[in-house]
Amino acid sequence: MPIQPASCPIVEQTVSSAEQPILNTLIGIRNRLAALKKDRGNYYRPDDIVGLYNELLVQVKHLQAVRADEHHDNDTFKNRLDSVLDECFQLFSLFYLALGKNKEIPATYVQLVTIKQNFELMNDTGIYIDDDLSPFQIRLTEIRQLVDTETNKEYEDNDTPRPEILLVSRRLRQCEKELALLEETTRVIDDALTPVYSELIHIRRRLTVLSFLSHDSAMPEAKDLQKRLIEIDDLRVDDRFVDSESGKVAAGQTQVVGLLEECFDRLHDLMAEGSTVPKDMMPLYDRLMEIRVQLEKLLLTSRWTLRETDLWSYQVQLQDIDAMRRNGQFKDTSGDPAPQQAQAALNFLLHKCYNLVYKLLSSSEPVAESLMPVHNQLRTLRRCLLEVKKYGGPMSVRDLYPYQMKLSSIDNLRNDGKFLDDEGHIPEGQGVVMSLLNECYDLMYELMAAEVDE
Repeated sequence: MPIQPASCPIVEQTVSSAEQPILNTLIGIRNRLAALKKDRGNYYRPDDIVGLYNELLVQVKHLQAVRADEHHDNDTFKNRLDSVLDECFQLFSLFYLALGKNKEIPATYVQLVTIKQNFELMNDTGIYIDDDLSPFQIRLTEIRQLVDTETNKEYEDNDTPRPEILLVSRRLRQCEKELALLEETTRVIDDALTPVYSELIHIRRRLTVLSFLSHDSAMPEAKDLQKRLIEIDDLRVDDRFVDSESGKVAAGQTQVVGLLEECFDRLHDLMAEGSTVPKDMMPLYDRLMEIRVQLEKLLLTSRWTLRETDLWSYQVQLQDIDAMRRNGQFKDTSGDPAPQQAQAALNFLLHKCYNLVYKLLSSSEPVAESLMPVHNQLRTLRRCLLEVKKYGGPMSVRDLYPYQMKLSSIDNLRNDGKFLDDEGHIPEGQGVVMSLLNECYDLMYELMAAEVDE
């Protein structure tokens, strides 16, 4: 039950002669960013990133002036220049996260891109409830507050806000419109039907998960789900769900009955078909599975191994796969839509991958990568001290000595109260790291005081 878009589809326009020099410059900036991203031997230097970013903003100002003259300064106009600009902003956004500049406007851009990708897949599949939208709604509200605050600051000194605020605002408006449409779909469902709708969503997702298993392995749970679907279907009176208290037909029949019928269709396909994904679509399936596994590993080890710009390659791969769909459907080699079960499996994996990328972006600490080794050591030390406090029992001064030495060695890395990088600069994230350091000291004092009391 996909919703209809708020406006007509964006059509790719040609690049005008006035925009061509801007496009050439943006391609050069994108290539320089790609070269910086590949350099894993050195930490990113803020001066390099910010310097390139300021070059980008000069070009964006030129572009906005050209678009205003050509009357193309609206949210729906798009050509190749917009695509390259989008890539540049996504890369800069990842670089800003790597530098620990999480609360600055550029850092929000890639999150907005990922949120929009999630919304589009929710729209295509119709498989979501309010709880699925809630984390995105909260984040969009935070970004809106940041954008409005920065916009107000700009208007105090200048009639024109910074160009990046205008670009982020455009993305933000697009996300807010899609969120409103997604919320409207669930809002029309009567409260009396909400539990049934939520359970059907759960069953629909379980059927997709079962489609990844062999036929024999999936059958026991599939039969249990079939029994439950029959029980839900039996709740209808004259093919309608009614409010048990008032006896009236509950609002939201179209969404709930449509989802129930879709679950029965998926269940039938699951029981009847052998392999979920046709052979000619297995390479795409395997590619999505590989991306999913890699992202799940990153989610477990991100604190130690993730460089935010590493997510760019996954974004590109997922966007390439997403572009293969036509009207929300994957096509086989003959150009025909893939079977329903295959569609469900591939869309599920694509959405899962986008969601994992968003989780990794959201979990990014506001700490520069040059400060991450210290940050990670302090987090590990804090966890050890908490475990000792919880389970260690009476501890002597000798028992606590290794922790005390490690804490002192980290504290001694400070210069005039600050942690510096290899070039003597003060990286972002001092407040976060100092908070961890102080917390470790507090835990150490508590443990030592407990030992004295003993």
